[in-house]
Amino acid sequence: MLSNFISWLLEMQSMEMMLWIIALLFSTILVILSILSLLGGAFDFFDDGYDGGDIDGGDVSFQFFSIRNLVVFFTIFGWSGLATKQAGGSDIAAIAVGLLSGVTMVAILYLLLKNVYKLRQSGTLQVENAINQVGEVYLRIPSQRGGRGKVHVVVQGRLVEIEAVTDDETDIATGKTVQVVNKLNSNVLVVTSKTNSLQ
Repeated sequence: MLSNFISWLLEMQSMEMMLWIIALLFSTILVILSILSLLGGAFDFFDDGYDGGDIDGGDVSFQFFSIRNLVVFFTIFGWSGLATKQAGGSDIAAIAVGLLSGVTMVAILYLLLKNVYKLRQSGTLQVENAINQVGEVYLRIPSQRGGRGKVHVVVQGRLVEIEAVTDDETDIATGKTVQVVNKLNSNVLVVTSKTNSLQ
């Protein structure tokens, strides 16, 4: 059967044979990479190495030219060009349709995954969003940053427990109301119990 298929390819015009080879080769690669990704392999075909950086800036612009997009481009190029050729189109028409279809599909895939990454990032807790929020002390906070306590505060619509320090001159006892005035780092807030700063 394989020998018959090879003979069939060799009997075709050179352009049609090239399109068949491209379509079959890259379709096979696409299927293999997709299966590996779904099985949780080390290579995540759909994630493509995205590290959660700035989506709207230039940090992910390189992803338009990636292994994933290259495979998708040539897969669509091969099949759409082949369809055009078999419909009676010229070699130039087959190449033009293939190029247009491939670029369009890559652009669509890029935009879809970009929006998925935005949704993923929006669900990540951003400690700076707690600034100016009012919370409650869960674990006593020593005065003048003499140690760390814990507070309950609403961040991005959900109640979280996070470590906190204070510049107040007295300790802040459990159950006291506090306001977040700053962040010490990504895991620690700076709070105060002074009533004139509470809103």
